[in-house]
Amino acid sequence: MHNNEDKNIELIKALSNANGVSGFEDEVVSVIRRFGEGLGDFSEDSMRNLYLFRKTPADKPLLMLDAHSDEVGFMIRAIRPNGLLEFVQLGGWVACNVPGHKVLVQNKKGDWLPGIVTSKPPHFLSDAQKKEGCDISEMMIDVGAVSAEEITEKFFVGIGAPVVPAAAFEYDRDRDVMTGKAFDDRLGCATILAILRELGNTDLDIDIVAAFASQEEMGLRGATVTSQAVKPDIAISFEGSPADDTLGTTAPAQTAIKKGPMLRHFDMKMITNPRYQRFALDIAQSKNIPCQEAVRTGGSTNAGIIHLTGKAVPSIVMGVPVRYIHTHYGIASYSDFENTVKLGCEIIKSLNKEVLAGF
Repeated sequence: MHNNEDKNIELIKALSNANGVSGFEDEVVSVIRRFGEGLGDFSEDSMRNLYLFRKTPADKPLLMLDAHSDEVGFMIRAIRPNGLLEFVQLGGWVACNVPGHKVLVQNKKGDWLPGIVTSKPPHFLSDAQKKEGCDISEMMIDVGAVSAEEITEKFFVGIGAPVVPAAAFEYDRDRDVMTGKAFDDRLGCATILAILRELGNTDLDIDIVAAFASQEEMGLRGATVTSQAVKPDIAISFEGSPADDTLGTTAPAQTAIKKGPMLRHFDMKMITNPRYQRFALDIAQSKNIPCQEAVRTGGSTNAGIIHLTGKAVPSIVMGVPVRYIHTHYGIASYSDFENTVKLGCEIIKSLNKEVLAGF
């Protein structure tokens, strides 16, 4: 009964638990290769952008399924004499979400060492200091060393070491709740693999290339390459998108968990092709697949790069809503993931040359 769900949860868990900040996506690439075995042919470039070509006859319009493999994290920038580690952020963080949390620092031997982002106990703070805000530049990572020599000689940690949030994936099936790190965008990566598995050998009127882009969190860098390498005719970007149903505003939520995938009309890098967007929303309605519509005043996705490639590429964004994105822990719903897969499959099966001409 739960066979498909069990497979998908195993996939999501493996991707979420894989450590892969921007520029260090190696573990994630390995997981995608493992779960994508038999779905097509893989290739890779020097940025660790990973491509998966579905085995279909050529000479059809080419659809690119996009997701990004990296997650937000940090990098070690300096070692203090007392053994504390200075760091810079990779991707966008809100400073007050960082201190006091556990992280993993990769040393020169490839081991992941537990550390804590420093914070001052209340005993050492004046009343005025307790009211001050946070600044990431004033934080350090403590792995338990007492000197710079111990860091290099016993912990084997060097400058440039990647740092990931320490968080393990959990799933409460009865309440439809997934918690874990890196749902932005491992849920997108998992969605693509689940779609390709669902489609199997289905005869389509389009060809498909999946592109798992690196370094999205550092300015959509990987997609700048994947979009040029693939040269698609049309694209779908799959994301773990920030949920807005816990913000406490009077405006109705546009990206709530357990309400289906979010299709984005607008963000800082793209005005979504309205004809393609309407086509996707109409399919959702006709197939009774729940979905949400959003107009975003901040943020962007790889589609912001992809839609400007070549002679312009019609692109839509389908996001699985995630609460508390860009922190150690996200909350998402498996039913949203499942409905994103369903809608993705239905859209793909409906695409052909004539439909593309209408976009």
